[in-house]
Amino acid sequence: MNIIKNRYIFFLISLIVIIPGLVFLGLNWKQDPVEGPIRLGIDFRGGSLLEIEFNSARPNASEITAIYNEVSTEAESVKDPIIQPLGDNAYAIRSRAMNDETKSVIISKVEAFAGPVTVLNFTSVSASVGAEVTRAAGVAIFMAAAAILLYIWWAFRGVEHPMRYGAAAVLAMLHDVLVVLGVEAMFGYFLGWEADALFLTAMLTIIGFSVHDTIVVFDRVRENSRVYRRLDYETLVNHSIVQTLDRSLVTQLTVIFTLVALVLFGGDTIRHFVIILLIGIFSGTYSSIFNAAPFLVVWENREWENWFKRKKAAA
Repeated sequence: MNIIKNRYIFFLISLIVIIPGLVFLGLNWKQDPVEGPIRLGIDFRGGSLLEIEFNSARPNASEITAIYNEVSTEAESVKDPIIQPLGDNAYAIRSRAMNDETKSVIISKVEAFAGPVTVLNFTSVSASVGAEVTRAAGVAIFMAAAAILLYIWWAFRGVEHPMRYGAAAVLAMLHDVLVVLGVEAMFGYFLGWEADALFLTAMLTIIGFSVHDTIVVFDRVRENSRVYRRLDYETLVNHSIVQTLDRSLVTQLTVIFTLVALVLFGGDTIRHFVIILLIGIFSGTYSSIFNAAPFLVVWENREWENWFKRKKAAA
């Protein structure tokens, strides 16, 4: 199996997957420049989340929206909330931040026409706190990438060009981040899904899984470089990928099967988180095998110097 030989095909597949996501990131940004390329939940932009369960039949979402618009004031506007079904007889309602008094008024008005309700959850985050969480999330991802680069550089200091291994791992990680952000932008555009704290948790978990599998492949490259000294670098890297392929697939498939089960039977409250995690783990498996190690070969051969020459010769 010659994976390295077809490396540009695998790079093209990655590009085909990433580009639509970038398009939807741009569409979301154009649609709402204030919120940005993905729809942010209350954890990042501030607001209130009210989850209520009805003892009788669930009313129409439009009736809940009408109550929010009626209660809304200039001082505390909660107009046009985002309402999503939660199970068979509950709603998750997201709006701008409101206090306990406003929440109580809304609950009493809902109970007046829909009967008794149970408040499953009420969370309110101010806009300033949400902005601070957003900054902290960006710093967390940046620090994770920097720590990975430095750690791999230190771990592979015994081989030639150790920084290449760290850079290739970060490029593969960036591939997974772009895939996940693009998919989240699509979900936000079509389904109204919002990125919350669980989304950040999924993102950091995906980074960890992706780099973990990449290090396994790189470590085999390092071991083989000491054993097969006469092999050319491209053959050596391909041999290392093939040797670790079974382990990588088996390890990642056990996680993927578990996540698929959670998507099917885990309930609505964690479905968004699990789907994002599932897509990210799948992307991380792909990038570790078909992107990270091939980057090393491209760098070793300095192939970018011949890209335009080949095109000129073909013309």
